[in-house]
Amino acid sequence: MEAKALQPNPPVRTQKLFLGAQICLRTVAMATTLAATWIMVTSKESTEIVGITFDARYSYSSAFKFLAFANAVVSACCLVSLLLVFLLHLQGSNPNHYFLLFLHDLFIMCLVLAGCAAATAIGFVGRYGNSHTGWTPICDHFGKFCHRVLISVILSYLSLIILLMLTVSSAIKSRQIPVV
Repeated sequence: MEAKALQPNPPVRTQKLFLGAQICLRTVAMATTLAATWIMVTSKESTEIVGITFDARYSYSSAFKFLAFANAVVSACCLVSLLLVFLLHLQGSNPNHYFLLFLHDLFIMCLVLAGCAAATAIGFVGRYGNSHTGWTPICDHFGKFCHRVLISVILSYLSLIILLMLTVSSAIKSRQIPVV
């Protein structure tokens, strides 16, 4: 009880600034992951090479499917966490609640990071090929497809940076947990 009595309540302006930053960052993270999902899911192209028609679709690559799925899940989680932030603000500044928010933010950040890493690796092989294994680059033939996938990956990395900022801010807010 003494530890709680010694902790001053943060000023109202600081709480409102924190809430505004959380709302803004979570909304932008939700928008970027949703846009990245949409761009990845709608990326497809057909081209004819030596009289044979070839298709390029995101669903042909497990890494691209994982990125699209991860972005969709993170977008939904951002919506849930946006609602959670409103509830936490109404209940006051309890560091225990912000620790749960920190864990949530850390989980979704790691999910986006895994999707970005997988898609970047496959995208690199698609762009430059691999001469040691005999894989030829495909972006010479599927430029539109590769460009859309690149935009989706860039948006995913942008959401990763935003989620990192949210994770750090949640960690800072949860540091105020009293030690028993």
